Amino acid sequence: MVGQRGIGRHLIPGRTGGSQRLPTRPGPAAVPANSADAVVHSGAGTGPPWAGPQQVLGQGSCSDLNHWSGQGVAGWLCTGPCWSRRGRPAALETVLREEAQRGFATLEDPLAALLDMLDSSRGWRGKGPSLEAWVACELKRCLQAQLCPGPARGSPGLKQLQARAVKLLAESPPGLVEPLVSIFQLQDADRSPLLAHVHRLHQEGKFKEAIVLGTKLRLQADLDVEKMCIPLLLQDKADLVERYVDGFPDLQRRLLALMDSWCQPGFDIRVVARRYPQTTLRLERLSPRALGRQVLRLLEQHGLDPDLCPNVVTQQRLAALRYLCYKRLVERSVSRESWAEHVQGLVGQDQWLQEQLLQLLASHDDAALVAQCALDLLLPEERLPASVAAELRQLRIQERTAEAPLEDGKDDYYQLPIPREHLHFLASWEDLARHQEELLQPGQVVSMDLEWRPSFGAGGRPRASLMQVAVEGRVFLLDLPRLSSAAGGQAPQAFFRLVSRLLADPSITKLGYGLAGDLRSLGASCPALAQAEKQLRGSVDLLQVHRQMRAADRPAPGVDGAAGPRGLSLLVQQVLGKPLDKMQQLSNWDRRPLCEGQLVYAAADAYCLLEVYWALCREPARFHLSGDLARSLRLGRGERAGPGELPPLQKASTSPQQVPAGEDAAPEVPARAFRVVCDSMLQGLARRLRCLGIDVLVLATGEDHRRAAEVARQEGRVILTSGLPYHKLRAQVGAGRCLSVDCSLKARQQATAVIRHFNVRVTHSDIFSRCQACNCHQYLKVSKDVMKQLVWLSSHPEGPSGTGDEAAQTEDERETGSAPEEAPGGCTYEPSCRWLEEEDLQSRVPATLGDGTRLQLSGVPAGVLRRPGLRHFYCCTGCGKVFWEGSHLGRVAENFREVLEGVPGSREPSRAPSPASSPS
Repeated sequence: MVGQRGIGRHLIPGRTGGSQRLPTRPGPAAVPANSADAVVHSGAGTGPPWAGPQQVLGQGSCSDLNHWSGQGVAGWLCTGPCWSRRGRPAALETVLREEAQRGFATLEDPLAALLDMLDSSRGWRGKGPSLEAWVACELKRCLQAQLCPGPARGSPGLKQLQARAVKLLAESPPGLVEPLVSIFQLQDADRSPLLAHVHRLHQEGKFKEAIVLGTKLRLQADLDVEKMCIPLLLQDKADLVERYVDGFPDLQRRLLALMDSWCQPGFDIRVVARRYPQTTLRLERLSPRALGRQVLRLLEQHGLDPDLCPNVVTQQRLAALRYLCYKRLVERSVSRESWAEHVQGLVGQDQWLQEQLLQLLASHDDAALVAQCALDLLLPEERLPASVAAELRQLRIQERTAEAPLEDGKDDYYQLPIPREHLHFLASWEDLARHQEELLQPGQVVSMDLEWRPSFGAGGRPRASLMQVAVEGRVFLLDLPRLSSAAGGQAPQAFFRLVSRLLADPSITKLGYGLAGDLRSLGASCPALAQAEKQLRGSVDLLQVHRQMRAADRPAPGVDGAAGPRGLSLLVQQVLGKPLDKMQQLSNWDRRPLCEGQLVYAAADAYCLLEVYWALCREPARFHLSGDLARSLRLGRGERAGPGELPPLQKASTSPQQVPAGEDAAPEVPARAFRVVCDSMLQGLARRLRCLGIDVLVLATGEDHRRAAEVARQEGRVILTSGLPYHKLRAQVGAGRCLSVDCSLKARQQATAVIRHFNVRVTHSDIFSRCQACNCHQYLKVSKDVMKQLVWLSSHPEGPSGTGDEAAQTEDERETGSAPEEAPGGCTYEPSCRWLEEEDLQSRVPATLGDGTRLQLSGVPAGVLRRPGLRHFYCCTGCGKVFWEGSHLGRVAENFREVLEGVPGSREPSRAPSPASSPS
C-alpha cells in the first residue's frame, strides 16, 4: 500500500470491487498502512471502490482532459476550489458526473459509503466547497433520477442510516444539509433527534440555520413559532419566516398576531432585541408603519381575517381618518355626505379612534366647518372645543349648513359640455346592444376611465364599480357589478365581447390617464378581462403627455403645483383653464342608484380627456409638444406598451427647456465620440450631424426599424427616429438611448435640438471632420496640380467619364462638397489627414483608390480648379467624394453658432448650462 499525497482527498467512485470505504483527507504526515486514509492500493484487483483520479476516470479520460491543468484532471481534482461549480469547465463537470454515476452503480450501499466518508473526514466541516459536499449532491441527483439503487422507505436499514445522518447534521454546512435531508429521507425519520439538533442550532445563535433546517425537515408543528421567528424578524429576514409558516395556517395566524403585537401604541421593539445581544439586528426596518405594511400584505396573501391584527387595522384606520380630514378640512375636495359616511365606517364604536377624531377636528382653525363636521357625525357637544360648540349650537338653531360656499364655486371648475340626456347608464345586455354601434365606430376617438369605492381597510385592491366610455357628444356609464355578474344572463358575455373589441380595434384611438393601471384594475374586477392590457391596440395615455409638459417646466399661469390640483385635474386646468371638481371622487360608487352628482362627475372625468386631446392636437406648440400629436403619441396599429411601462415621451425641439441643467445635466460628450443611428426619414438631420463631426448611420429606405435597435445595442449608438417606431425602439434599448425627433422642424433645428438634448460639445475642428455622404472620417489631401491631372484624365475622350450618378448631385450635396477658407474667429479648414501618394491609387483612369473607391471627380467644377489661392482638395476614402475650400464652413459655423463652442454668443466651453444661466 502507498499513502495518499494530495490525491485521495478528492476522489470519486471507481469500478473495482472491495470494501465500502470512501477516501478521507490526508494528514500533513505520511499515512500509516493500516489507516483509513490508506485507500490507494498498488495491487491490481485489490483496491477499494474509491481510487485515484487516474484509475477512476481511466487513462483515456485523463488524456482528454489534460488541457484543463498542467497536472491533468488530477491537478483539477487536487485543488480545493475546484469543488465550487463556479468557473469549472462544463466538459470536466460532465466527465466527473458520468464517472460518479458509474462509481455509485458499483456500490452495494452508496448511502453507507457516503456516511463512512463523512465519518472519517473533517474537511467538509469547514466553510466553502468540498469533495464530500460534491459527492453528496451527485448522489442525491442520481437517486432522484433512479440511476443507482436506494433503500426502501421505512426499511430497518434506512432507519439505521438516518440515525447516523442526524448526528452529522450538527456540524454540516448549509451546502451539505439539503442533500443529506433528501438522500436519507430525514423528513420521515425519528423527529426527536432532529428537533434536538434544531434546538441546539438555535441555542448556538445559528438562527438562520435552525429555521432553514426546520423548514426542510417539516418540523414546524413541533417547534415554537415565536421562538423560531423573532430573531429572524429582528434581522430583517422576513422571507425565511414566510417560507417557514407557508402551508401552516395556524402558524400564519400566530405569526401575524406576534407582528401585530409589536404595532400597539407605546411598544418598544428594543425590549425584545435585548434578548439577542450577540446578534446583528436591523431594528430600523421594524417601525410600526413598516411592520403594518408587512402584516397587511400577509393578511391578503394568506386570505386571513383582519380581526387577527387589531393594532395594525386600527393604525390603518387612523391614517385613513387623517387623510379624510385633510381632504375635507384643508382641500375641501370631498362632499359632506361622502366624508361622513367614510368617517362613520372607520370609527364605528372604537373609543380610541373617536378620541383621535376629536383631536383631529380640534386641531383645525375653521370652527364653522369643524362644527358642520361634528353635526354630520352627531358628536357630543361637551367633547368639542368651546368655539366649535358655540358654532354647533348656532347651526342647530339656524338649521344652516357650511356647504353653501363650496356649492357657490361650481363655476370655478370644468363643466360637462354636453346635455344631461346624452349620458347613458348601461346595466343590461339590451343597453349594450342598443349603443354598441356608437361605441365601436371605426376611426373615432374614445376616452376611458374607471371608478371604485374607496377602501380604507385591509382586503386588497377594491373592485371597479363603474366604467366610463366617452365619444364625441355622448358618455356611456357601464354598471360593472351588473354587467360582469354571473347572474346577469347574457350581459356578461355581451360586455366582455364589447370591451375586447373596443380595446383590440387599432382604428379606434383609446384615451386614458394612467390607462395601464385602469386596465389592470378592470382585469382584477372582471376575470374574463384579465388580459385587457395585452389586448390594447391604438392608445394614447395622456399621463405621458402630461409628464412631457411638466418636463418643460412651464406650468400654466395661476397653477400652484404644490397646493393646487394634481393629476388629471391639473392637466385639465393647464389645457382647458379650469380644474376638475373632485368632490365626488371619494363617494360610494357601489351604491345604486348613483346620485346625480356622481353621474355628472363620472361623465366629466371621462369627457374632459377628449377635450384635452383635441386642444393639444390644435395647439401642440403652446404646450411644448410635437406638431403631429396623434402620430407621435399613438402607439400604432398592432403595437402596445409593455406591462406597466411608462416611457417618457422625449421630443426633440428647439425649446431651451430641453437643455439639461445643473445636477440633472447629461454628461458632456465630444462630437466625435457621439454615435447615433437614424431611420431613413431623417436623412437631412443625418447630413447636418455628420457636418458637425458626429458619427451617424442611416437605415436604408424600407429597412426594418428593428435594425436600428440591433445596431444601437451592438455599437453603443443612440437611436434618432420619428413617429410610430419610437415606443417600440425605446422599449428595446432603454431610457435615454432613443429620441423621437419632431419632423415639423427643419433639419438644422433638429440637429440643434439633438445636440442640446444629449449635451454634445461641438468645436470648429469638428466641422467637416466626417463625410456627409458616407459617414467616413478618413480623408486624403490632394494638391491642386494632382487634382487637375486627375480631372483632366477623367474627362479625356479616351478615358472614362464620370458616372451619371456622380453628375446628378443635388444642389444641397454639391454645396456640402465645399469647405471654406475661413470661419468666424479666423479658423480655417485643416482636417488631420495625409497627402495622397502615388501608391494610394489603384489606377489613374478612372481615378481609383487602393480599396476600389472611385473618386467622384465629375463633381469638381472647372472653375474651382482655376480659383486663385486654392491650395488643395480633400478626398473621402469611403465614397470618393471630393471637398475643397469654399464658403460653406462659414455658413455652418453661423447656422450652429448657438451650440458651437468658442464662438461669441455660443455656450461656454466645456460646460453645460447651470440652472442660473438657463433661459427662463
